[in-house]
Amino acid sequence: MPTTVGQFCINVTDLERSTAFYEDIIGLKVQNHVEATGFREVVLAADEGGGRLQLAHHDDGPATIDHGDALWKFYFNVEDAAAVTERAAAAGHTVEKPAERLEQWPVTVAFLRDPDGYLVELLQRHPS
Repeated sequence: MPTTVGQFCINVTDLERSTAFYEDIIGLKVQNHVEATGFREVVLAADEGGGRLQLAHHDDGPATIDHGDALWKFYFNVEDAAAVTERAAAAGHTVEKPAERLEQWPVTVAFLRDPDGYLVELLQRHPS
């Protein structure tokens, strides 16, 4: 079997709020809930496959996430970058860059912030 990316796990300050963002705004589906001593997790993925995103909240976790400088952004392929951006803005999330068609590539891109400030890039591919 070839090597593939399975999932990324990020810490979040409010598991329900972050789950709602990635489910209702980005369009991922909840695959699994985990509850254990000291932490809770939610795993989300697209119906079509690909990698998964795991959100973790530790009972003794900080009130804010220290992003440091290791993680730059998460990248999601979407059908309609403008619609996702509009949903995010209507829900009060920060839009760093509205959806814009890039002429040098057949794509539309946009950038948002999730509830904990993680940078999210949206990519909508167009036929060449």
